[in-house]
Amino acid sequence: MKLTCFARPPKFRNRLLMVMIGVIAQGFGLSLLIRLNLGTDPCSCLTQGIIRYINISFGTAQLLCHLVTFLFVIRFDMSLIGFGTIGNMVFLGYIADFWGWVWDRMLPADFFRQPEVRFGLLIPVLAVFILGASTYITAGLGTSPYDGLPFILASHVKKLPFKAVRMIWDIAFMTVGFLLGGDVGIVTVAVAFFLGPVITWLGKRLKRIISE
Repeated sequence: MKLTCFARPPKFRNRLLMVMIGVIAQGFGLSLLIRLNLGTDPCSCLTQGIIRYINISFGTAQLLCHLVTFLFVIRFDMSLIGFGTIGNMVFLGYIADFWGWVWDRMLPADFFRQPEVRFGLLIPVLAVFILGASTYITAGLGTSPYDGLPFILASHVKKLPFKAVRMIWDIAFMTVGFLLGGDVGIVTVAVAFFLGPVITWLGKRLKRIISE
């Protein structure tokens, strides 16, 4: 089967740059969200739950989770696969691991336990994470399997808009992650309820970068 999703669309360089910037920003933000201990995105919450039982790195666990959902994307909509898929699926978790390693060596052990640090960084870090997610998705070079499946589900559940499908999807992962012992907090709840709408809103404004 020919992977036409890897064909070069208009303004390919701009799109590829958006993918790179988006994934790096998302991984950077994720590393800080993990350290702030106020919750992570639902997918990462599930990953954190898994590594409580399996002795592997966060990045490796994230990749394995994506590989499972990747099988469903291949089965139902290969058009969602592209450079963005590979970038997010393979590198996001390891980018978060790298920056986590940096924070652990550069900052005092109790740095992220201080309330003024935790709550002072919360909004800007969350903004970086969500902007990164929206940037790489809007590039139109494929999405991570986790982000792609809500699009597939929305195309089959005609009565629900994408925003609602995304919210249900995120809440389901958040619940399973919580049951496994993942980090659930105000960030997890905020992302579960608001990431879909924010991606839609930001996506409309970022599209001018790749418009004809």
